[in-house]
Amino acid sequence: MLGMLCIIIITLLLPPLGVFLVAGCGADLLINILLTLLGYFPGHIHAFYVEYVYYHRRKYNNASQPLPPAGGIYSPKVQNAGGTQYGTVPT
Repeated sequence: MLGMLCIIIITLLLPPLGVFLVAGCGADLLINILLTLLGYFPGHIHAFYVEYVYYHRRKYNNASQPLPPAGGIYSPKVQNAGGTQYGTVPT
């Protein structure tokens, strides 16, 4: 819970950093950097969407049926049960 709150505060200040902490270095980070350069608000929308999918999938990690792929998310860390294999975000 504390880790999630820290990520939200970081994302409010700098959206690409929040995406990096959740998804790592990849397509989602590049998309977020471009959206943030186009306008600060689109970067926030994308960053909070990535974080929502990440924490939603962590919550339902032990579900009996696998979750369908989330649209617009290209990070396997976020798609695969919220990145429980490895990560930079404290649990």
